[in-house]
Amino acid sequence: MATALPGLPSLPPQFKPIQHHLRTAQEHDKRDPVVAYYCRLYSIQTGMKIDSKSPECRKFLSKLMDQLETLKKQLAGNESVAQEVVGNAHVENYALKLFLYADSEDRSGRFHKNMIKSFYTSSLLLDVLSVFGELTEENLQHRKYARWKATYIHNCLKNGETPQAGPVGMEGEMYGDEDIEGTSAFQPPYPSSSLSDPSNMPTTNYSNIQIPPGAHAPANTPAEVPHNTGVTSHPTVPPAAQNIPSVDPSLFNEKPQGGIHLTPQDFATAQKYCKYAGSALQYEDVGTAVQNLQKALKLLTTGKE
Repeated sequence: MATALPGLPSLPPQFKPIQHHLRTAQEHDKRDPVVAYYCRLYSIQTGMKIDSKSPECRKFLSKLMDQLETLKKQLAGNESVAQEVVGNAHVENYALKLFLYADSEDRSGRFHKNMIKSFYTSSLLLDVLSVFGELTEENLQHRKYARWKATYIHNCLKNGETPQAGPVGMEGEMYGDEDIEGTSAFQPPYPSSSLSDPSNMPTTNYSNIQIPPGAHAPANTPAEVPHNTGVTSHPTVPPAAQNIPSVDPSLFNEKPQGGIHLTPQDFATAQKYCKYAGSALQYEDVGTAVQNLQKALKLLTTGKE
């Protein structure tokens, strides 16, 4: 049965790999239009690679492009759409926020549909980051772990079993690297039929997701992930009332040292840190904002990161 998406023709079978990205776009039209915009952009780019010649695919892509253009006009003046570096930070922060929420619930032994969907949605949004360029190794590992964990917990609950909390070995995983690219038979933790019936879809209240203090990684660094995913992890910092890093007082009075030559790449990197800080403030994540502003200031005053 063809999947129905509001305002679009029936989804061609060839486009099955992007159906959940499109559903994620629809879910975020009001919650976060920037996320919705980039989900559609990813879907168009991926769909063009899959099939841009058959009549049904061309018709679908044409309608999807119309949706994207309409959304772009609505977001005119939004820095996250106008500047890719800001959009990248916005989507990455959002994806990591979902990942860390689900990971925190998992490590605490709280298994439910919201955390399963948060794991899976974070993996979809990490897919979307490819519109900005090649994914970092950290985000590749986050994506792989999130998809596997969502499926593992879903299957355990479906079979009446209690999942193992926290990091567990990934032996016997249900997919390989080719599955992560969305071109194989990876099965999401909820049936594809739910796409045409939103009532069947696990609902995540994204606006109420709270990340425990100390668990949120900066937007430009890897979030905490299990040891066996290949990414260096660190002990979880105990929650604290305020987890804002102290500012080095010397930075306030620091001036560019004589003889320092800042390259165009240095300026671009400093700008990136500032954009990450601005994006973090959208989530009221003061700690991450301060860390990134400190990095930018240090680079501009010393020429070193």
